[in-house]
Amino acid sequence: MPFVYDFDHKHRRPPMEMKDLLGGKGANLAEMTSVLDLPVPHGFTITTDACRAYMAGGWPDGLSEEVARARGRLEKMMGNSLGDSADPLLVSVRSGAKFSMPGMMDTVLNLGLNDESVEGLAKQTNDERFAFDSYRRFVAMYGRIVLGIDGEEFDTLLEAAKELAGTASDAGIPTELLRYLVDSYKTIVERATGAPFAQDPDAQLRGAIEAVFQSWNGQRAIAYREHEGIAHDLGTAVNIQAMVFGNRDQRSGTGVGFTRDPATGAKGEYGDFLITPRAKTSWPASATPSLFPRSRSRSRRSTPSCSPSSPGWRPITATCAIPSSPSSRTNCGCSRPGWASGPETPPSAWRST
Repeated sequence: MPFVYDFDHKHRRPPMEMKDLLGGKGANLAEMTSVLDLPVPHGFTITTDACRAYMAGGWPDGLSEEVARARGRLEKMMGNSLGDSADPLLVSVRSGAKFSMPGMMDTVLNLGLNDESVEGLAKQTNDERFAFDSYRRFVAMYGRIVLGIDGEEFDTLLEAAKELAGTASDAGIPTELLRYLVDSYKTIVERATGAPFAQDPDAQLRGAIEAVFQSWNGQRAIAYREHEGIAHDLGTAVNIQAMVFGNRDQRSGTGVGFTRDPATGAKGEYGDFLITPRAKTSWPASATPSLFPRSRSRSRRSTPSCSPSSPGWRPITATCAIPSSPSSRTNCGCSRPGWASGPETPPSAWRST
Protein backbone atom coordinates (compact mmCIF):
# COMPACT_ATOMS: atom_id res chain seq x y z
CA MET A 1 0.00 0.00 0.00
CA PRO A 2 1.39 3.48 -0.87
CA PHE A 3 2.58 5.83 1.84
CA VAL A 4 1.56 8.98 -0.13
CA TYR A 5 -1.72 10.03 -1.76
CA ASP A 6 -2.50 13.22 -3.65
CA PHE A 7 -5.54 15.09 -2.34
CA ASP A 8 -7.37 14.37 -5.62
CA HIS A 9 -6.60 10.64 -5.62
CA LYS A 10 -9.73 8.63 -6.44
CA HIS A 11 -10.03 6.25 -3.51
CA ARG A 12 -12.17 3.13 -3.69
CA ARG A 13 -13.86 4.09 -0.44
CA PRO A 14 -15.22 7.50 0.57
CA PRO A 15 -12.30 9.48 2.03
CA MET A 16 -14.24 10.26 5.19
CA GLU A 17 -14.21 6.51 5.94
CA MET A 18 -10.41 6.47 5.67
CA LYS A 19 -9.41 8.60 8.67
CA ASP A 20 -7.39 5.68 10.05
CA LEU A 21 -5.09 5.99 7.03
CA LEU A 22 -5.37 9.63 5.90
CA GLY A 23 -6.00 11.27 9.26
CA GLY A 24 -8.92 13.62 9.85
CA LYS A 25 -7.43 16.56 7.99
CA GLY A 26 -6.23 14.45 5.06
CA ALA A 27 -9.62 12.78 4.75
CA ASN A 28 -11.37 16.16 4.69
CA LEU A 29 -8.96 17.49 2.07
CA ALA A 30 -9.43 14.37 -0.05
CA GLU A 31 -13.21 14.62 0.29
CA MET A 32 -13.28 18.26 -0.77
CA THR A 33 -10.88 17.71 -3.65
CA SER A 34 -11.79 14.31 -5.09
CA VAL A 35 -15.49 14.11 -4.21
CA LEU A 36 -16.93 17.61 -3.81
CA ASP A 37 -14.58 19.16 -6.39
CA LEU A 38 -14.05 22.28 -4.30
CA PRO A 39 -11.22 24.68 -5.21
CA VAL A 40 -8.72 23.65 -2.53
CA PRO A 41 -4.98 24.36 -2.93
CA HIS A 42 -3.25 21.26 -4.23
CA GLY A 43 -1.20 18.93 -2.08
CA PHE A 44 -0.66 15.39 -0.85
CA THR A 45 -0.98 13.34 2.34
CA ILE A 46 1.62 11.05 3.90
CA THR A 47 -0.34 8.34 5.67
CA THR A 48 -0.45 7.24 9.29
CA ASP A 49 1.13 3.97 8.10
CA ALA A 50 4.29 5.94 7.30
CA CYS A 51 4.27 7.51 10.76
CA ARG A 52 3.88 4.14 12.48
CA ALA A 53 6.67 2.69 10.35
CA TYR A 54 8.86 5.67 11.25
CA MET A 55 8.22 5.23 14.97
CA ALA A 56 9.00 1.51 14.72
CA GLY A 57 12.22 1.73 12.75
CA GLY A 58 13.05 5.16 11.37
CA TRP A 59 12.48 6.63 7.91
CA PRO A 60 10.53 4.02 5.90
CA ASP A 61 12.03 2.46 2.77
CA GLY A 62 10.53 4.00 -0.36
CA LEU A 63 9.05 7.05 1.35
CA SER A 64 11.62 9.44 -0.10
CA GLU A 65 10.82 8.29 -3.63
CA GLU A 66 7.06 8.58 -3.08
CA VAL A 67 7.40 12.07 -1.62
CA ALA A 68 9.62 13.13 -4.55
CA ARG A 69 7.05 11.91 -7.08
CA ALA A 70 4.19 13.61 -5.22
CA ARG A 71 6.21 16.82 -5.01
CA GLY A 72 6.78 16.66 -8.78
CA ARG A 73 3.06 16.28 -9.42
CA LEU A 74 2.29 19.19 -7.09
CA GLU A 75 4.85 21.42 -8.81
CA LYS A 76 3.41 20.51 -12.21
CA MET A 77 -0.14 21.35 -11.08
CA MET A 78 0.93 24.66 -9.51
CA GLY A 79 3.23 25.69 -12.37
CA ASN A 80 6.24 26.48 -10.17
CA SER A 81 8.67 24.60 -7.95
CA LEU A 82 10.15 24.57 -4.46
CA GLY A 83 13.30 26.66 -4.22
CA ASP A 84 12.88 28.23 -7.66
CA SER A 85 14.84 31.48 -7.87
CA ALA A 86 12.30 33.19 -10.15
CA ASP A 87 8.83 32.05 -9.05
CA PRO A 88 9.04 29.74 -6.02
CA LEU A 89 6.37 27.40 -4.74
CA LEU A 90 6.00 27.37 -0.96
CA VAL A 91 4.19 24.70 1.02
CA SER A 92 2.84 24.09 4.49
CA VAL A 93 3.60 20.85 6.35
CA ARG A 94 0.88 20.00 8.87
CA SER A 95 -0.01 17.11 11.13
CA GLY A 96 -3.38 15.40 10.83
CA ALA A 97 -4.25 12.53 13.17
CA LYS A 98 -7.46 10.48 13.03
CA PHE A 99 -8.82 12.44 15.98
CA SER A 100 -8.41 16.18 16.26
CA MET A 101 -5.61 17.23 18.62
CA PRO A 102 -5.62 21.02 18.26
CA GLY A 103 -2.32 22.68 19.03
CA MET A 104 -0.68 19.46 20.24
CA MET A 105 1.48 18.68 17.21
CA ASP A 106 3.69 20.68 14.93
CA THR A 107 3.27 22.70 11.73
CA VAL A 108 5.83 24.30 9.42
CA LEU A 109 4.80 27.10 7.03
CA ASN A 110 6.53 28.80 4.07
CA LEU A 111 8.72 25.78 3.41
CA GLY A 112 10.78 26.18 0.25
CA LEU A 113 12.22 29.60 1.01
CA ASN A 114 15.97 30.04 0.90
CA ASP A 115 18.43 32.81 0.07
CA GLU A 116 17.62 32.58 -3.66
CA SER A 117 13.90 31.82 -3.65
CA VAL A 118 13.15 34.71 -1.27
CA GLU A 119 14.43 37.09 -3.95
CA GLY A 120 12.23 35.32 -6.49
CA LEU A 121 9.22 35.65 -4.21
CA ALA A 122 9.92 39.37 -3.83
CA LYS A 123 10.03 39.82 -7.61
CA GLN A 124 7.07 37.55 -8.32
CA THR A 125 4.84 39.39 -5.81
CA ASN A 126 6.46 42.81 -6.32
CA ASP A 127 6.63 42.98 -2.54
CA GLU A 128 10.08 42.70 -0.98
CA ARG A 129 8.80 43.30 2.52
CA PHE A 130 6.31 40.44 2.31
CA ALA A 131 8.99 38.07 0.98
CA PHE A 132 11.44 38.73 3.81
CA ASP A 133 8.69 38.71 6.43
CA SER A 134 7.76 35.23 5.18
CA TYR A 135 11.41 34.13 5.22
CA ARG A 136 12.08 35.28 8.78
CA ARG A 137 8.89 33.49 9.89
CA PHE A 138 10.04 30.31 8.18
CA VAL A 139 13.56 30.35 9.61
CA ALA A 140 12.24 30.91 13.14
CA MET A 141 9.53 28.25 12.82
CA TYR A 142 11.92 25.71 11.29
CA GLY A 143 14.49 26.48 13.95
CA ARG A 144 12.03 25.89 16.78
CA ILE A 145 10.11 22.93 15.44
CA VAL A 146 12.60 21.00 13.32
CA LEU A 147 15.90 21.92 14.97
CA GLY A 148 14.69 22.23 18.57
CA ILE A 149 16.05 25.74 19.17
CA ASP A 150 14.54 27.76 22.01
CA GLY A 151 12.03 30.11 20.41
CA GLU A 152 12.88 32.86 22.88
CA GLU A 153 16.08 33.55 20.97
CA PHE A 154 14.10 34.48 17.88
CA ASP A 155 11.43 36.34 19.85
CA THR A 156 14.00 38.52 21.62
CA LEU A 157 15.41 39.73 18.30
CA LEU A 158 11.93 40.30 16.91
CA GLU A 159 10.95 42.47 19.87
CA ALA A 160 14.20 44.42 19.54
CA ALA A 161 13.47 45.04 15.85
CA LYS A 162 9.99 46.34 16.68
CA GLU A 163 11.40 48.62 19.35
CA LEU A 164 14.01 49.94 16.92
CA ALA A 165 11.31 50.55 14.31
CA GLY A 166 9.06 52.26 16.86
CA THR A 167 6.16 49.87 16.27
CA ALA A 168 4.13 47.48 18.40
CA SER A 169 3.20 45.28 15.42
CA ASP A 170 5.22 42.82 13.36
CA ALA A 171 3.60 44.42 10.32
CA GLY A 172 5.34 47.72 11.15
CA ILE A 173 8.87 46.32 10.80
CA PRO A 174 10.46 47.75 7.62
CA THR A 175 12.15 45.63 4.95
CA GLU A 176 15.71 46.48 5.92
CA LEU A 177 15.11 45.28 9.48
CA LEU A 178 13.43 42.11 8.20
CA ARG A 179 16.55 41.38 6.14
CA TYR A 180 18.61 41.87 9.31
CA LEU A 181 16.31 39.51 11.22
CA VAL A 182 16.68 36.80 8.57
CA ASP A 183 20.48 37.01 8.77
CA SER A 184 20.39 37.05 12.56
CA TYR A 185 18.00 34.10 12.71
CA LYS A 186 20.31 32.10 10.42
CA THR A 187 23.20 32.94 12.73
CA ILE A 188 21.19 31.58 15.68
CA VAL A 189 20.59 28.36 13.73
CA GLU A 190 24.25 27.91 12.82
CA ARG A 191 25.39 28.64 16.37
CA ALA A 192 22.91 26.16 17.83
CA THR A 193 23.40 23.34 15.32
CA GLY A 194 26.92 23.84 14.01
CA ALA A 195 25.60 23.94 10.44
CA PRO A 196 24.16 26.68 8.20
CA PHE A 197 20.41 26.96 7.79
CA ALA A 198 19.22 24.37 5.25
CA GLN A 199 18.97 25.83 1.74
CA ASP A 200 17.96 22.61 -0.06
CA PRO A 201 14.14 22.26 -0.27
CA ASP A 202 14.43 18.45 -0.19
CA ALA A 203 16.32 18.63 3.10
CA GLN A 204 13.83 21.19 4.45
CA LEU A 205 10.89 18.97 3.50
CA ARG A 206 12.31 15.81 5.04
CA GLY A 207 13.20 17.67 8.23
CA ALA A 208 9.65 19.05 8.52
CA ILE A 209 8.04 15.65 7.86
CA GLU A 210 10.20 14.00 10.51
CA ALA A 211 9.38 16.79 12.97
CA VAL A 212 5.66 16.17 12.51
CA PHE A 213 6.14 12.42 12.97
CA GLN A 214 8.17 13.03 16.12
CA SER A 215 5.60 15.46 17.52
CA TRP A 216 3.14 12.56 17.79
CA ASN A 217 5.17 11.42 20.79
CA GLY A 218 5.77 14.90 22.19
CA GLN A 219 4.85 15.50 25.82
CA ARG A 220 1.89 17.74 24.95
CA ALA A 221 0.47 15.20 22.49
CA ILE A 222 0.87 12.28 24.89
CA ALA A 223 -0.78 14.19 27.74
CA TYR A 224 -3.66 15.23 25.47
CA ARG A 225 -4.26 11.66 24.28
CA GLU A 226 -4.23 10.36 27.83
CA HIS A 227 -6.76 13.00 28.87
CA GLU A 228 -9.00 12.33 25.85
CA GLY A 229 -8.64 8.54 25.85
CA ILE A 230 -7.01 8.41 22.41
CA ALA A 231 -4.81 5.41 21.63
CA HIS A 232 -1.08 6.08 21.47
CA ASP A 233 -0.41 3.74 18.52
CA LEU A 234 -2.51 5.51 15.86
CA GLY A 235 0.18 7.84 14.53
CA THR A 236 -0.41 11.00 12.54
CA ALA A 237 -0.67 11.70 8.84
CA VAL A 238 1.27 14.61 7.33
CA ASN A 239 -0.31 17.02 4.84
CA ILE A 240 1.89 18.96 2.42
CA GLN A 241 -0.09 21.74 0.72
CA ALA A 242 0.56 24.76 -1.47
CA MET A 243 0.77 27.84 0.75
CA VAL A 244 -1.83 30.56 0.99
CA PHE A 245 -0.43 33.68 2.60
CA GLY A 246 -2.12 35.47 5.46
CA ASN A 247 0.56 38.14 5.89
CA ARG A 248 0.48 39.90 2.52
CA ASP A 249 -1.47 43.07 3.32
CA GLN A 250 -4.73 44.37 4.76
CA ARG A 251 -6.69 42.15 2.36
CA SER A 252 -5.09 38.92 3.54
CA GLY A 253 -5.56 37.09 6.80
CA THR A 254 -6.34 33.83 8.52
CA GLY A 255 -9.38 32.48 10.28
CA VAL A 256 -11.44 29.57 11.48
CA GLY A 257 -14.99 28.93 10.27
CA PHE A 258 -17.83 26.49 10.67
CA THR A 259 -20.96 25.63 8.70
CA ARG A 260 -22.77 25.33 12.05
CA ASP A 261 -22.69 27.39 15.20
CA PRO A 262 -20.26 25.40 17.41
CA ALA A 263 -22.17 26.41 20.55
CA THR A 264 -25.71 25.52 19.45
CA GLY A 265 -25.32 23.31 16.38
CA ALA A 266 -27.61 25.59 14.39
CA LYS A 267 -26.88 25.69 10.66
CA GLY A 268 -25.26 28.86 9.38
CA GLU A 269 -21.94 30.63 8.90
CA TYR A 270 -19.87 31.17 12.01
CA GLY A 271 -16.22 31.94 12.62
CA ASP A 272 -13.55 34.53 13.28
CA PHE A 273 -10.52 35.85 11.47
CA LEU A 274 -7.52 38.14 11.72
CA ILE A 275 -6.23 40.50 9.07
CA THR A 276 -2.45 40.31 8.52
CA PRO A 277 -1.94 38.13 11.61
CA ARG A 278 1.00 38.94 13.85
CA ALA A 279 1.39 35.39 15.13
CA LYS A 280 4.40 33.14 14.74
CA THR A 281 1.99 30.78 13.01
CA SER A 282 -1.42 32.38 12.78
CA TRP A 283 -3.16 33.09 16.08
CA PRO A 284 -1.53 35.42 18.61
CA ALA A 285 -2.97 35.21 22.09
CA SER A 286 -2.97 38.99 22.39
CA ALA A 287 -5.02 39.59 19.22
CA THR A 288 -8.79 40.03 19.16
CA PRO A 289 -10.26 38.40 16.06
CA SER A 290 -13.18 39.78 14.08
CA LEU A 291 -16.32 37.68 13.87
CA PHE A 292 -18.43 36.80 10.87
CA PRO A 293 -21.16 37.02 9.72
CA ARG A 294 -21.68 39.92 12.17
CA SER A 295 -18.63 41.77 10.82
CA ARG A 296 -19.81 41.45 7.23
CA SER A 297 -21.78 44.67 7.46
CA ARG A 298 -18.54 46.45 8.30
CA SER A 299 -16.40 45.04 5.52
CA ARG A 300 -17.94 42.63 3.06
CA ARG A 301 -14.90 42.63 0.83
CA SER A 302 -12.52 41.63 3.61
CA THR A 303 -14.68 38.90 5.13
CA PRO A 304 -14.79 35.43 3.57
CA SER A 305 -18.23 33.93 3.02
CA CYS A 306 -18.29 30.28 3.95
CA SER A 307 -21.69 29.13 2.81
CA PRO A 308 -21.90 25.46 1.81
CA SER A 309 -21.91 25.20 -1.96
CA SER A 310 -22.98 21.61 -2.61
CA PRO A 311 -25.79 19.25 -1.52
CA GLY A 312 -25.18 17.08 1.50
CA TRP A 313 -22.59 19.44 2.98
CA ARG A 314 -21.35 18.47 6.41
CA PRO A 315 -19.93 20.83 9.04
CA ILE A 316 -16.20 21.21 8.42
CA THR A 317 -13.74 23.35 10.37
CA ALA A 318 -11.62 25.55 8.15
CA THR A 319 -8.87 28.09 8.03
CA CYS A 320 -9.17 30.44 5.09
CA ALA A 321 -6.80 33.04 3.74
CA ILE A 322 -8.34 36.14 2.25
CA PRO A 323 -6.84 36.80 -1.18
CA SER A 324 -4.55 39.75 -1.58
CA SER A 325 -4.64 39.84 -5.36
CA PRO A 326 -5.98 37.80 -8.29
CA SER A 327 -3.82 35.13 -9.88
CA SER A 328 -4.39 33.55 -13.24
CA ARG A 329 -2.73 30.34 -12.11
CA THR A 330 -4.56 29.41 -8.96
CA ASN A 331 -7.87 28.75 -7.31
CA CYS A 332 -8.71 29.74 -3.82
CA GLY A 333 -7.68 30.65 -0.33
CA CYS A 334 -8.03 27.73 2.06
CA SER A 335 -5.01 26.41 3.87
CA ARG A 336 -6.93 23.87 5.94
CA PRO A 337 -10.14 21.87 5.39
CA GLY A 338 -13.07 24.13 4.64
CA TRP A 339 -14.66 26.22 1.95
CA ALA A 340 -13.20 28.47 -0.65
CA SER A 341 -15.16 31.40 -2.01
CA GLY A 342 -15.65 35.05 -1.19
CA PRO A 343 -18.89 37.05 -1.04
CA GLU A 344 -18.04 39.06 -4.14
CA THR A 345 -15.03 37.26 -5.60
CA PRO A 346 -15.32 34.00 -7.58
CA PRO A 347 -13.05 31.15 -6.44
CA SER A 348 -11.00 31.39 -9.64
CA ALA A 349 -9.67 34.78 -8.52
CA TRP A 350 -8.47 33.64 -5.13
CA ARG A 351 -4.75 33.46 -4.74
CA SER A 352 -3.01 30.32 -3.47
CA THR A 353 0.64 30.49 -4.36
